[in-house]
Amino acid sequence: MKNPRDIIKRPVITERTSEFMEQQKYVFEVDLRSNKTEIKQAIEQIFKVKVVSVNTLRMPAKPKRYGKHSGYTSEWKKAIVQLSADSKPLEYFEASV
Repeated sequence: MKNPRDIIKRPVITERTSEFMEQQKYVFEVDLRSNKTEIKQAIEQIFKVKVVSVNTLRMPAKPKRYGKHSGYTSEWKKAIVQLSADSKPLEYFEASV
């Protein structure tokens, strides 16, 4: 198996994903080649929690311009991870305001 930290790249924190956190759902950017089983095992290993389900989406490249130069952003993969009801919340997402 790959290193779990190579599979999970970073958390995705937006207003919508903040609402997901109330339902024990967390969103991560993951490696394009990873599958749901690898993502589940990586989350369970890194955070020591029980994962119920994993949903994945491939986010397409978007056209961008900078002056007269045009190109595309990178394509990336997003995973929405549902934790079990008895799991503790992930401390990575807890912000001290």
